[in-house]
This record gives sequence, structure tokens and C-alpha cells, in this order.
Amino acid sequence: MAQKGVLLDQDQFCCSVCLDLLKEPVTTACGHSYCRSCIEGCWDQDVLKGVNSCPQCRQTFTPRPALRKNNKLAETVEKLKKTGLQAAPPPALCYAGTGDVACDFCTGSRKQKALMSCLACLASYCDTHLQPHYEFPAFKKHKLVKATTQLQEKICSHHDKLLEVYCRTDQQCICYQCTMDEHKGHDTVSPAAERTEKQRQLVMSQQKVQQRFQEREKELKELQQAVESLKHSAQAAMEDSDQIFTQLICSIERRRSEVKKLIRAQEKAQVSQAERLLEQLKQEIAELRKRSTELEQLSHTEDHIHFLQVHRVLLPPAGDWSTLQSLVFFVQLEDEILITCCDGSNKYPPVKSGSCLIQHFNDSYRREEEFPTINYGTVHFMVTFNTDICWFYCLVNTTTCWTGLMLLH
Repeated sequence: MAQKGVLLDQDQFCCSVCLDLLKEPVTTACGHSYCRSCIEGCWDQDVLKGVNSCPQCRQTFTPRPALRKNNKLAETVEKLKKTGLQAAPPPALCYAGTGDVACDFCTGSRKQKALMSCLACLASYCDTHLQPHYEFPAFKKHKLVKATTQLQEKICSHHDKLLEVYCRTDQQCICYQCTMDEHKGHDTVSPAAERTEKQRQLVMSQQKVQQRFQEREKELKELQQAVESLKHSAQAAMEDSDQIFTQLICSIERRRSEVKKLIRAQEKAQVSQAERLLEQLKQEIAELRKRSTELEQLSHTEDHIHFLQVHRVLLPPAGDWSTLQSLVFFVQLEDEILITCCDGSNKYPPVKSGSCLIQHFNDSYRREEEFPTINYGTVHFMVTFNTDICWFYCLVNTTTCWTGLMLLH
């Protein structure tokens, strides 16, 4: 407890400028004590103003008083130093950094950060140098605001006085001296009154801005929803198209496989028939060679009776080779023929009547008027792609192979 009392006593012997124990303490006429170097440094800075004031209470002295050492206070400080006890550590100092407002009354290379600015003194103060504005009645009427570097903007550039009036005529802040000079007779009011009017206008502007903000937010949401809807629609269309084309490709592949099977089956049947015919032809040729030899011999006989008896037997019987005309010769569909496929029945409807939608022949036919009449009875096979269109294969004039597309009706 005793040590705490010493620390409290030590606070009384600290200089309010450097916040350290007094060095060569001197006391001003107002009763405040400072280091000689500190108080003289403050007064040296104010020499151009011609006013010497106390850094704490702001009492002025004219002329500059002669400072005398306070011997009793100096002895007390020396005793404190001899006891080995240091002064109580001052509060953590907050020095002004980049962008901060520095105290106008702190001395030295590093100044503390200002907390408040006085519109009457046109100066900024740290916590220590601000205390007189709270403690002394002479400063209590001063207007304190948050520390700012814009104090010079509150000074009239013509008269170096505080801007305390608003001129509605010229829409600018002026000092009292301006009301008697270039702004004489203008519509002037206090800044507070004009602030009230401007504040009302500001509220209306804020309402308009807020209304427009809400409208734009609504439009933004609607546009975002439209974009999302467009994306979903496009994605659905992509999926549908993929599905449709996949089904179409599968249908075409299935139809192609069916057509190939039909062609192979027809090929097998026709080849088998042709092989039988070939065998028959070979046998008949051999028989004809034999008959030819016999006929040659008969033609040289001199026996008329024998000739008449044998020549009828040696004549070959008339063979029926009409089957040869029914052989099918396959032709390849040209690439230019466009076949539209869809999922239809695999059953082939009976051909009763129809008209050619797309048709082509071997190079014999070039113009539409040259297309021969279709003999529907000779259709060998038909592949149906839907209920209206089919691909067919038949004979034309019993000799020409022909393929095409037919529109059924």
C-alpha cells in the first residue's frame, strides 16, 4: 500500500508535456509545473503568435514571463530518484501513425495520436492535452469534434475566421465577416438550420435511391431466373436431341441389319436356284453334244429308211428356261437417296397401289418420263421405315433390276 502511495505521489511530479519526471522544474504563474526545456519549447513554437500560454489551462502571459526554478519541487524529485524508485509508468502511449491526426501540443519527433479537435481553438489534442477542455470552465463552451485534418477547411480563406454561417444565395459556408462584405444582404442561415433542410432532402434522395435499388434488385433476380430457365431449357433440348438421335441411329442400324439379312437370304436363294440351273444346263449341253454327233452321222447315211426312222428320235426336246428370267440382280442404293427412319412395324404391308417418291434405275433411265410402270407383283422384298414410306426391290420388264422408295397410300 505504501508503494502505491509513492506511485501516486510520483504522478504529481511528471511533466504534462514529456510525461516523464520533471527535469529542472519551473512553475508558471498559473501554478502548473513543467520541465524548463519543455515549456520553453512550447513557447518558442508560439513566438509568431505573440502569445504565451499554459499548455494545460491555456492561461496566457504577456509579455513572456521569466521562468524560475522551483527549488522545493526539484529537491523532491531528486529524493524520488535517490530512492531507486522510478516514476509510475505512464499509460500506454498511442503515437500518431500514417493517416492519423497528430496532437498539436505534443513536442518531440513523435507526437501522440489526437482524439478530438476543437473548432474554437482550431487544434487537435491527445488524451493528455485534452483534459483542460474538460476541467476548466473557459474551455467548456468550445465545440469538440472527432480528430480531423480538415480544420483548415473550416477557416475562411479571406478573413482567417471560423466558418459559422451558410449563404443560401451562393450555396457556400462563410464567416461572420463575410456577411458584412461580399455576402452582405444575402440569404444567410446557421449551418445547423441549413443542415436540417439538406438532411430532409437527403432523406428523400435516400428513399429514391433505395426504391431504385429495390427495383434493380428485382430486375436482377428476374434476369438471373430467366438465364437459369434458359440454361435448363437448353440442357433439356440437348438431352432430348441426344435421345432422339440415339434412337434414330439405333433404328437405322436395326433397319440396315434387317436389309442386309434380307439381301443375304435372297442371295442365298437365288444362288442355290442358279446352281441347280447350271447343273441342268451342263447335263443338257452334254446331251446336246451327243445328239449333235449322232445327227452328224445320220446326215451322212445313205439309208433313207433308217434316216426317216431315227431323225425324229434324235431331235432334242424343247427345254423351258423361263426360270432364268426370274433371277434377281441387286443394285446399290445411291448415297443421294435420303431415307427418313422412325420406329415402325417390322411387318411388311401388302403392296396394292402406290406412287414412286424417290426412284432410280441402272444407268438406263435418266428422266422421270422414262420411269417404267412398276409391276407390283414382282416385288421380291420390302423394308418398311414407317407407315407411309418403304424401300422395295422388284423387276422391271422382267429383265431390269430396280430399287426405290415408295409412298404408300
